[in-house]
Amino acid sequence: MKVILFGATGMVGGGVLRECLLDPDIENVLAVGRSSTGLQHKKLCEIVHNDLMDLSDLEAELVGYDTCFFCLGVSSVGMKEDEYRRVTYDLTTAVARTLVKLNSNMTFIYISGAGTDSSEQGRVMWARVKGKTENALLAMPFKAAYMFRPAYIQPQHGIVAKSKLTRAFYVGMGSFEPVLRMLFPKYITTTEILGQAMIKVAKQGAPAPIIESKDISV
Repeated sequence: MKVILFGATGMVGGGVLRECLLDPDIENVLAVGRSSTGLQHKKLCEIVHNDLMDLSDLEAELVGYDTCFFCLGVSSVGMKEDEYRRVTYDLTTAVARTLVKLNSNMTFIYISGAGTDSSEQGRVMWARVKGKTENALLAMPFKAAYMFRPAYIQPQHGIVAKSKLTRAFYVGMGSFEPVLRMLFPKYITTTEILGQAMIKVAKQGAPAPIIESKDISV
């Protein structure tokens, strides 16, 4: 299996990248992003590209892949809806349109979030935008598309969040993760479990296109 990964320098994407490099069925991983992961591995190729909204110059390098793991994302905190929509909806769908044009047999797997609003009509801004993004991806002619909706994700294996504030939050919560998992097993996962679940769905498919938090650790 050949994989394209967007967001490899982030917490979720870093976890997915680790699991991809460990999986014997994945022969090649192409990480595309605005900055390099800094990793070297025989399976890993990287493209650093500032304008992810426009991949036209890269099209020849994006052909021949089976799966895309799209893990780019930002927090909506402090953002206006049009700003958040540009990063979340506009960017994601622009990438997806390019990939489906080049790889009609591709499976596209998107990291969304628990509480996403598929109706696009709810009161919560981020949930509406995420729902709009999911719906657009599911309407595209990929071989298959799956929306993962994790809730709390505990980073593992030295993987950290980009922002200092988020990093401090996860460090503080790390010692409580076993207790949280015991109390709220349907809403707690880890970067390792999430990465492995995404790879499993890419290989085998899933009964439904939306993978809720409770289904990730099964």
